[in-house]
Amino acid sequence: MYLRRDLIEPRIYQEVIYARCKKTNCLVVLPTGLGKTLIAMLIADYRLSKYGGKVLMLAPTKPLALQHAESFRKLFKVPADEINVLTGELSPETRAELWERSKILTATPQTVENDILTGRISLEEVVLLVIDEAHRAVGNYSYVFIAKEYLKTAKHPLVLGLTASPGSDAEKIREIVSNLGIRRIEVRTESSPDVKPYVKRIAFEWGKVELPQIYKEVRKLLREMLKESLKPLAQLGLVSTSSPDISKKEVLQAGSRINQELAAGNYDIAGLKIHQAKAVKLLHAIELLETQGLSAVQNYIKKLRNDKRTKSSRALMEDPRMRKVVYLLVQAKESGIDHPKMEKLKELINEQLSRKPSSKIIVFTNYRDTGKKIVEELRSMNISAKRFIGQASRGEDRGMSQKEQKETLERFSRGEFNVLVATSVGEEGLDVPEVDLVVFYEPVPSAIRSIQRRGRTGRHRPGRVVVLMAKGTRDESYYWASRRKEKGMFTAIKLIAKELEKKYDRESEAMAKGKITSLDEFIKPKRREEVQKEAPPQKAEKASIEELPIKPIFVRKPKGIVVYVDSRELRSGVPKLLKELGAEVEVRTLDVADYVVSEEVGIERKSANDFIQSIIDGRLFDQVERLKRAYEKPVIIIEGELYGIRNVHPNAIRGAITAVTIDWNVPILFSSGKEETAQFIYLMAKREQEERKKEVRLRSEKKALTLAERQRLIVEGLPNVSATLAKRLLKHFGNVERVFTATEEELKEVEGIGPKKAREIRKVITAPYIEDEDNF
Repeated sequence: MYLRRDLIEPRIYQEVIYARCKKTNCLVVLPTGLGKTLIAMLIADYRLSKYGGKVLMLAPTKPLALQHAESFRKLFKVPADEINVLTGELSPETRAELWERSKILTATPQTVENDILTGRISLEEVVLLVIDEAHRAVGNYSYVFIAKEYLKTAKHPLVLGLTASPGSDAEKIREIVSNLGIRRIEVRTESSPDVKPYVKRIAFEWGKVELPQIYKEVRKLLREMLKESLKPLAQLGLVSTSSPDISKKEVLQAGSRINQELAAGNYDIAGLKIHQAKAVKLLHAIELLETQGLSAVQNYIKKLRNDKRTKSSRALMEDPRMRKVVYLLVQAKESGIDHPKMEKLKELINEQLSRKPSSKIIVFTNYRDTGKKIVEELRSMNISAKRFIGQASRGEDRGMSQKEQKETLERFSRGEFNVLVATSVGEEGLDVPEVDLVVFYEPVPSAIRSIQRRGRTGRHRPGRVVVLMAKGTRDESYYWASRRKEKGMFTAIKLIAKELEKKYDRESEAMAKGKITSLDEFIKPKRREEVQKEAPPQKAEKASIEELPIKPIFVRKPKGIVVYVDSRELRSGVPKLLKELGAEVEVRTLDVADYVVSEEVGIERKSANDFIQSIIDGRLFDQVERLKRAYEKPVIIIEGELYGIRNVHPNAIRGAITAVTIDWNVPILFSSGKEETAQFIYLMAKREQEERKKEVRLRSEKKALTLAERQRLIVEGLPNVSATLAKRLLKHFGNVERVFTATEEELKEVEGIGPKKAREIRKVITAPYIEDEDNF
């Protein structure tokens, strides 16, 4: 026994869920604050006691992964150095070392995914995989790949998914169930008989406010402009209505349809692109006005004014009505009129702190700018407040490091300040006890986010949630949308839980009758070596692109199909698909090409957007030359739809493709997406290595580079500097050192370098180095 039972007293529903999930892949749906982590610990104790091995608990954010590790250290009789956290902030070598010596690991999924792909870790000895915030296990999120690899490779696999909100529709829930190999769902709500005694009452309130008259005037002008932009789209049936109340989703879908028509050669529709782009921007401006306020709208309009390159932005700013909008916003600012939500929020917080000065309050907002303004307003009232935001920096607004996030939460828990103003990063897993008040600065249309937000209160004693809403705006529609989705979510999850229960009962009956020997036959995919023993070798040899299943396992020679992958390609999703296809993925930093499948074949993968950008900035032919020089049979794969995604004439794109294929004799393959890209690469590797018996050897162009080529290569590393521009810079300044020490004014003397490019070059050269979030 590893768990310190003297320190815990599991509740009845926790014991019941533990008993049902300790041997079967389970999804546990339980309201926030009711002890999902303790259930995971009970099962971890059972699995480690029975099988030994390791427990791996995944969490979507670093602060949450750290919290889980601290909980395990507190409650498990395991040496502290055997409970560790794996995140991208640690070097790959350190992570590999920690993996080997640890019994319990908590980690962010992207880090584990990368370490599996690079072969640094194996999931073979993991006896329990805990997936926190399991509603994320959809699409291409790292949870999906890790779970599938785990079920394939582990000796004793068991998956436990934890969430308070699995999704608002049955389709998404079924996807989670399939991706994680779930065979049983344990659902509890606040009203479940065994949970109800432990649920603290949460008082819900609507803080409704009326928009000021000047806001209504601005809104009217923006809605007029929006209606005008939607009319031509509605006339051709690209949107269902020209009403300003249209959803942003429908307008975005219209943009996709226009791109598809352009790709098919229907250039008559090109003029509608500007109307669609204007509509999207106006919808965003209206949403900011209705839900955020003056500062947010002004900042957005300023961004539109500075966007000189985009036709839609220029057209909006030239509209007389937009000039009037700007005038009214300036007038409102001078009059001291702000969004009434701000006053309501200050009133609520003042009232709460008057009643209880030691109160802990969380304010959620969708926008960083709004969060910043809220903190400023509260501090001007001598109320102690701090922002809690993600790690990414947005322009001059620097993100918070993992250390800063952790320190902020600890200080809030200790009561060093009263108000935590959080963006979406604070919605999942914040372990802050006894929050007295949660305020939604705006409702969110997502059931998952709404449940996560309000779960920050009412954990240990009665709590209060206030949702601020501006009457007659998107606030109201978003609120009711989330309520509707939440109701649908619990109906769907209970239905699917019943279906799985019936299936589980049938399988248990089959086992009792001796038709199967273990329920594991239903949940654990066969390992590759087992497939090799059972399957006839000739099947794999006959596989064609038409016959190729989505995720096949080929019968291979002991060494297998090897694909060398550039480390920068890990984020593309292609390497993990190659691994699922059966390839041995070797991750390296490649000098030339993104994928190497033999000593003769090097493959460059380009997204459609990157291909067009490389035409614009002149990189394309330099890259083709290097690829051609390094590999006898180079190949370029262009992934995604090429036409209509950028303001580049189709003939310019066709001309570049023609030049690459005819002048450089480099074939180009077109792929619909990363799945097809992976299949192309796998089949090329299979053909080269199995049929043509070619060795997989990396080639480097470094040996062939002259001093001048090396100098040009260094300068090409600067932003938007092509090979041609690198030559100009070196000719102008004489050597690499002078290029890097040149001022903006000196750089602008070189043909092809304007103020913006000069500024970006100087920024890269002079900015302090900050370690990337993920290390490979």
